[in-house]
Amino acid sequence: MKRNMSKFLFLAPSFLGVVIFVLLPFGDVVKRSFMTAVTKEGAGMRNYQTIFTNSAFLLAVKNTFRFTLVCIPLLVAMGLAIALAMGSIRHMQAVKSLYLFPLAMPTATVAVVWKMLFYEKGFFNKYLEQICLLFHMGEMVETVDYISSGAAFYVLAGTYLWKNLGYTIVLWLAGIMGINKDMLEAAGVDGANKMQRFWYVLLPNLKGSLYIIVVISFLNSFKIYREAYLVAGAYPHDSIYMLQHLFNNWFVNLDLDKMAAAAVVCALFFLIFILLLQGLWDKEAG
Repeated sequence: MKRNMSKFLFLAPSFLGVVIFVLLPFGDVVKRSFMTAVTKEGAGMRNYQTIFTNSAFLLAVKNTFRFTLVCIPLLVAMGLAIALAMGSIRHMQAVKSLYLFPLAMPTATVAVVWKMLFYEKGFFNKYLEQICLLFHMGEMVETVDYISSGAAFYVLAGTYLWKNLGYTIVLWLAGIMGINKDMLEAAGVDGANKMQRFWYVLLPNLKGSLYIIVVISFLNSFKIYREAYLVAGAYPHDSIYMLQHLFNNWFVNLDLDKMAAAAVVCALFFLIFILLLQGLWDKEAG
């Protein structure tokens, strides 16, 4: 009884903070999702029907899904490949610091640099023009405003990968260094080649790292709004119009009823995703 009481007293402040600053405000959001914004009269499921027939909401959901499905597998795979290649590099701390450098850069600075590179009169188009002149390719390449065209999606994806690749590599390296080297050596003695050792020995022991990396990468993919907003504003090209843009614009327009309903839907999706991922992890661990 004393041991359980000590555990409860230790966890109570944190739990109380979660209740006050997370659960109670979210409960208020759920309540508002069934009310009108101005008169606060009962609206039933009308707000939910409105958002699911709203073209801006559907576009934002599609783009957010697309961004997540493209960027997270790329981030996980690139981080693992680089971490495996770095296994034999000396002066590992210096290399880690180099990869973590993008995380230390202010978001506004990153956005300004990206804008200078990829807008219509930016450095990237200038470099292409210089290359065409250097190789006498005749007509100069047509300049493209990468921020205001369909290419904006790839610029935003590149920004996300560049900024988040460092911590992914560090997490993969931590997992790789925690693996018992005797298992790899024993597999080599038994005749397993590099691919077999990677697939049957290394990868199964990295499932814990994979779970952590996927969850963190998934959550960080929703923070890319800062870069998108600073580069392209509140109404960017359709290819990078994300859920965060929608929430921001609804907040500015005081469409709090639609905003609350969309927030509840997103929260339920996040909860289901995390529970499914945790279920798969527990199944594999068991």
